[in-house]
Amino acid sequence: MRSIEVKGSARTIAERSSEQARALKEIRNNGGVPCVLYGGDEIVHFTVSAEGLRNLVFTPHIYVVDLTIDNKTVKAIMKDIQFHPVKDNVLHVDFLQIDDIKPIVMEVPVQMEGLAEGVKAGGKLVLQSRKLKVKALYTAIPEKLIVNVAHLGLGKTVKVGELSYEGLELLNAKDAVVCAVKLTRAARGAAAAAGK
Repeated sequence: MRSIEVKGSARTIAERSSEQARALKEIRNNGGVPCVLYGGDEIVHFTVSAEGLRNLVFTPHIYVVDLTIDNKTVKAIMKDIQFHPVKDNVLHVDFLQIDDIKPIVMEVPVQMEGLAEGVKAGGKLVLQSRKLKVKALYTAIPEKLIVNVAHLGLGKTVKVGELSYEGLELLNAKDAVVCAVKLTRAARGAAAAAGK
């Protein structure tokens, strides 16, 4: 898995909710994003510049984050993110501190590999699940989950239960479809003509 550096500065939480809301608004107006780090000895509230999160948020890749908050660096993953419903800018990010001994749950992108038999016969290959949820030590999580589709015939699917990866536990439902070769109108016509 790739790594990326993110720098932030700790912030204190106001006791009254009205003061808290005002403080969060001020952070966002100044180009910052309020963040929270879970999973360590204590919960840490901090602020990161919106620009400092750009390469982590707007990417198809998954990252281990070298997160530095006021000169203290920990390894973390981005766990949750909230966007503004209209402007689409980042409102809040939750990070989870990770280590070498505790498994984590993370969504990993799926990449299909090979030319499916069904595509050669005129079908259309469709990726139904762009990401799969895995549980593993962060050191064992790959950047992508490769699914070989060369054997897939017309109308056939690959389900989560048919996949296995060393050191990873797949958490999606076993009968969830990952990818499928759909029958196109042309393929149906060819199949009907062959059947005559």
